Amino acid sequence: MVGNTIDFTEERAPCGWIVDGLRYQEDDTAGLFIDEVTYACGCLQVRRAFHDGSTHVRIVRHDGTVLLDERSAEHEA
Repeated sequence: MVGNTIDFTEERAPCGWIVDGLRYQEDDTAGLFIDEVTYACGCLQVRRAFHDGSTHVRIVRHDGTVLLDERSAEHEA
C-alpha cells in the first residue's frame, strides 16, 4: 500500500480560516481508504473507510475541540 501526499493552498479549514495544508491519501484497492488533511492552523480532518464497509470520520479544530467523531458500519443491522 502506497500513500500520496499533496500540498494545497487556500482551503477552508474546519475552524473557518482559509489556510494552506497537506493531504495524505492511502488506498489498498481492496476497500481500505485513508484521507487525512492537516491544515496550517492546526485543524485536522481524517476519513477512513475499512474493508468491512465501516467508516470513521474525525474532525478536530486547532484548539482541540472535536467537531465530529463519527463511526458507522455497513455490516450492522
